[in-house]
Amino acid sequence: MPSAPAAYTLVLDWIEAQLRTGHLSVGDKLPGERHLAEQFGISRASVREAVRILDAMGLVCSATGSGPSAGAVVISEPSKALGWALRMHIATRSLPVQDIVQTRLLLETQSALDAAAAPDSDQRSEILNQAAELLQTMDDPDLPSGWFHEHDSQFHTLLSSLAGNVVVETIMDSLRQATISYVQETVAGLPNWTDVRCTLQDQHKTILEAFRDRRGHDAADALHHHITWFYSLSEDHNGTDDQATPAPTGTASAAQRS
Repeated sequence: MPSAPAAYTLVLDWIEAQLRTGHLSVGDKLPGERHLAEQFGISRASVREAVRILDAMGLVCSATGSGPSAGAVVISEPSKALGWALRMHIATRSLPVQDIVQTRLLLETQSALDAAAAPDSDQRSEILNQAAELLQTMDDPDLPSGWFHEHDSQFHTLLSSLAGNVVVETIMDSLRQATISYVQETVAGLPNWTDVRCTLQDQHKTILEAFRDRRGHDAADALHHHITWFYSLSEDHNGTDDQATPAPTGTASAAQRS
């Protein structure tokens, strides 16, 4: 016979039901440990385990102590949990980096096409301006490589958000969090990082210009080339050329045009 579910799942299932029915919303505080323990007939330790899981999932934020500010408050940071899980599974090598790259290619090239067709808005202008400011900061030759990569990731996430798909934006942010250590390790081992950095910036500016001009296919092609070019450097550095090579530049967007 199947084993009985852990006691903390009673709390998780109840909170899911409360969120679905609208009895709990973002910003609401969860009932206290004692109340939940008595409600479900479980130990306070089991309640704490449920809250820890929700915290790791980006669904609650806990504050210790006493008073009105203490306790667990409902939040919504879906990329937090996805990013953490992806990072761990990449570390175990059960999720190959090559597959992560292919996923980025699919998401970003399609986002470029969708963004080109999105209506004008103040938000679109603000996002494009933020992306330009990131590139301006990245032009500083004294910017540490770690900060360069962090800005690079934010640049890609911002542009993907122009497509208006919240799920894609969340996944992109998760991929950013999941791969940051891998990319930083790759960059640290490149003997010609200064040259690579200049090339990346040239590519970034080409991508941004295409987004500004609503040239979706050009933006998709530029993104495809940019991502596969950098990944080829990491392959050479890490000696992982036994995996499949990404599709040639333009293949993704060409297929989408046909």
